[in-house]
Amino acid sequence: MSRTFYVNGEFVAEADAKVSVLDRGFLFADAVYEVSSVLGGQLIDNDAHMNRLHRSLSEISMQAPATDAEVLAAQQKLIELNEIDEGLVYLQVTRGVADRDFGFPANATPTIVMFTQKKNLLNSPQAKTGIKVISVPDIRWQRRDIKTVGLLAPALAKQAAADAGVDDAWMVEDGFVTEGSSNNAYIVHHDGTIQTRHLGNEILSGITREAVLRLCGLTQNKYIEKPFTIEEAKNAKEAFITSASSFVMPVVSIDGQDIGDGEPGETSKKLRELYIEIAREKGTFSHVQE
Repeated sequence: MSRTFYVNGEFVAEADAKVSVLDRGFLFADAVYEVSSVLGGQLIDNDAHMNRLHRSLSEISMQAPATDAEVLAAQQKLIELNEIDEGLVYLQVTRGVADRDFGFPANATPTIVMFTQKKNLLNSPQAKTGIKVISVPDIRWQRRDIKTVGLLAPALAKQAAADAGVDDAWMVEDGFVTEGSSNNAYIVHHDGTIQTRHLGNEILSGITREAVLRLCGLTQNKYIEKPFTIEEAKNAKEAFITSASSFVMPVVSIDGQDIGDGEPGETSKKLRELYIEIAREKGTFSHVQE
């Protein structure tokens, strides 16, 4: 059955969801996006995603295409129309349509597109087995803190992982892991301390990352925000990733070497269970105190 899309204020069939070939998102990747997960038909941590969207827009001097209330209403309508009980809602904003020129157009109207995907989030088979990753050089631009649609480098990393017969890739710059191809990366030390890279221009400030670090206070895990190497990851007790589409996902192998005993670790399993419990009950993590 064809999905319904949202394009510039209109709900349209997938076959009719079109934007101009002169849209700057198509010509220059002059666009940002967000993706919110859906559980039980409810958006998860959507306010945090909207806050990050506004930050991304501000960082590239782009106007919001609609009010937050209008965006939320459209998201909820798409969930209803496409019968999404469990899955994802994507939202993309471009600078709009203008004749091709590198300089920003003076009067272009931002383009907004939203669509949904059904996805098994709660009972993902990978959550039970863990995922395997390889390391690849981080060849992305220097403003990874902005969630842009310029995703060729992550796509190449994903494909390198697929070609290697594994699930994902961790990107490495100056000897240290930055993040996964579309997720934040973590290791767990043998004393239970969780380590993940500090925020900055080098990585995206993950919404699930923020939630999980808050949850560390409930699981009695200390955490440090500091870069780590692939070698440190190989010698860790366990490792995992976080993202809106995977929640907390154990990593059991890096570059062909098992992490710990090669099975999902207790810390990542505990964090995943707690994340899902709170997400289903509250829909947000703003009330969780670190």
